[in-house]
Formats: sequence, C-alpha cells, structure tokens
Amino acid sequence: MPNTPPPTDAEARKIPTPEHAEASGRLQTLSMIIGAGWLFTSLGINIADLPLRFLLKDSLRMSPTDISLFFAIGAFANYVKPLAGILTDAFPLFHTRRRHYLILSLAGSGILWMILGLVPKNHTSLMSTYALLYLTLVFTSTTLGGVMVEAAGLFKSAGRFSAQRIGMVRLGSLAGGPIGGWLASFPFGWAMGAASVLHLILVPLFMRYLPEAPIAVADRNVWVNAGHQIKSALKNRIMISAGIMIILIVAAPGFGTPLFFYQTDLLHFSKQFIGMLGLVSSVFGLLAAVFYFRTCRRISLKHLLVGSILLHAAGSVTYLLYHDHFSALWITGLSGFTGTLALLPIYDLAVRGTPQGSEALGYSIMMSVWNFTSALSDWTGSKIFELLHRTFLSLIWINAGTTLLAIAAIPFLPSVLLSQKEGQKD
Repeated sequence: MPNTPPPTDAEARKIPTPEHAEASGRLQTLSMIIGAGWLFTSLGINIADLPLRFLLKDSLRMSPTDISLFFAIGAFANYVKPLAGILTDAFPLFHTRRRHYLILSLAGSGILWMILGLVPKNHTSLMSTYALLYLTLVFTSTTLGGVMVEAAGLFKSAGRFSAQRIGMVRLGSLAGGPIGGWLASFPFGWAMGAASVLHLILVPLFMRYLPEAPIAVADRNVWVNAGHQIKSALKNRIMISAGIMIILIVAAPGFGTPLFFYQTDLLHFSKQFIGMLGLVSSVFGLLAAVFYFRTCRRISLKHLLVGSILLHAAGSVTYLLYHDHFSALWITGLSGFTGTLALLPIYDLAVRGTPQGSEALGYSIMMSVWNFTSALSDWTGSKIFELLHRTFLSLIWINAGTTLLAIAAIPFLPSVLLSQKEGQKD
C-alpha cells in the first residue's frame, strides 16, 4: 500500500478534533439558550408595554410626564443593577453562580406578570407590583448577561454574542409590538398573561440546558470582593469610555413617551398602527444586528464606532419629517436600524473590556448606565414636550448633537483594541 503523506498545516487546521467538536457543540448550546432567553423575555416585555401605556393614559388619565415617571420609578431596580451583578458573580445561590438565579428570577417574573394583570387598576397597586416585577426582571437580565459575557470571552465571540443579544431583543419587539397593539383592545389581563407564559416557559429550558455543578461556595468576603470588583471596573478605561458613549447617545431628551402622545393625540394613529410601527422598528433593528454580526469580523472596532454614531445622528434628524402614516413608517425603520447600529459596537466594546471574574457586574454596570440615562432622558423629553405644547421637533436637534459628542470619547480608548476585528487575538 502506498504511504499516505501527512496532512499539510492548512489541511490539519481543517480537520475537526474531538476537542474542537466538543467546543463547537458547547458554543451552539450556549448560543441557543442565551438567544432564547433574550428572545422570550423581550417578547413578553414588549407585548405588555403598549397595553400598560394605554391603561395609564386612558384609564388613569396620566400625563406624558406622569407616565414617564411611572416607568422611571417602577424600574428603579434597573439603576442598581450592579448589586445584582455582584450577587451573581460572588454569592452562589444553592451552590451555583448562574443556574438558580436564572430559574428563580424567571419563575418570579412569570408569577408577577400574572399578578400585574389581576391587581386593582390604581396607581399604587400597579406601581408596587411593577416595581417588584422589575426586580425579578433585573436578576434575569443580569444573570443572563453574565452567562453571555463568560461565553463571549471563552469563545472569542464578543461581537457575535452582542449582535445576537440585540437581534433577539429586536426580534422580540418585532412580534411583541403588533401583538401588544392588538391585545391593547382586549382586557388588560390578557397581555399580562401572555408575558407571564413567555417567562415561565424558559424555566424548564434553563433547567435542562444550563447544567451547573453545585460546587460553588459562598464567599465570606463577598462585599470586600465586590468592592475590589467595582474598583477594578471603575479603573477600567474601556468600560468608562463605553459608559460615557452610552450616556451621550441616550442622554438627549427622549422620544419615547412624547412620541407616543404625538402619535395618539396629534396624528391620531390607531393602537394597531402604533404596534405595527414597533414591528417596523424591530425588523430594521434586526437587520442592523445581522449587518453587525457579519461585519464585526471584517471591520475594525474604531471604524464601526465612528460610522455607526454618524449614521445614528443623521437618522435622528429625519424625525423633522414625521407628519403622517407614510413618513412614520420609513422614519421608524431608519431609526430602528441606525439606533441599533449605534449601540452594538459600544456593547461590543464593553464586553471586550469587562474584567475577568466580574462578568455579570461589568455587564450590569453598562446596563444600569443605559437604563438610568434612558429613563432620565424620557422624563426630560416628556417635560419639554409638555412645556412646548406637545411638539417634539425641538428635541430632535439636541438628540442628534449629543449623539455626535460620543465620538469625542473614542481617542481615549486603547488604540490596540480599536484596531482589532472580531476574534482577532491581542
């Protein structure tokens, strides 16, 4: 028999080893369950959003400022998200770091969505239930974020996991917007029941596909270690720069609640059409995530940051033409694409710069910055909207200007990191 020549280096690299196959299978499993977690929780939240907003506006007769304040206060747990990150990073629950936090927080969210649909329809009952619900949502998001950051670091896939997260969130709002608009015409409990089911259905999924050996032990110096983690994060130049960029992009007086009132009171859009606009925004946001997923391995992070910020600023200005159904459709689509594209490289940057061992804390800090700034932005925009007799055109130029300021943070980032593409080694 003729001797078979040994494979060349190029051929050897193409031959999957058992280790490579095992790693690939583990990556696929983690990607599946993480994606499902983002998708189903996002879908539930988006289904519930419009019915809750219409309940506050039409039944409780709340003003734009009152509604934005309701959500800002109710989501208070979002602003102290790092505390949840500290607990999941350093304080095991039933001897696991992630598994039981996810399972119990998802179960709690499912139960509290149901309760929100059943409590008396007054401000106190709704606010207290919503605040408690958001506490469980924060633990779900923070723990899932910790799993994502760990997987991204292990498989050198920060950009792809960031794109997957945004893509799944957008996909959830893609379906959730129209469904929520449709359910807004039915009794309030229907939408809350749908949100409940979508969270509860994840419990058996994570029980099955996120096994974690119960070997983690409680750290007696948890708060001392937490202090070290926070100091490490606050000294991390990458995370600080990413936080500043998120603030500048999100901090302008927001469009959320003012746009909702502009659509309903001035343009007289129907509930179903507003829900359809959510679908349009999500479709184009999903396209942006797919675009980033494909380009992050070909284009350096610096070019992605600068280009996405410029596009988002230009997209914000198009709201000057927001006057009817047709303009609402194409502006919503453009905004969904550019807004998603502006945040993706920043989240990619934050994931790459998160200190090892503080994955959930680093992720939660970025999310807290975004959530607090977004809530403050929405309240500020609502206040200006009311003072200016319910027109949000004056908010547009401010929004575009502060978005452009985010570029000023780029020179403070490490040049080595900015020049890297997805998966490129240091």
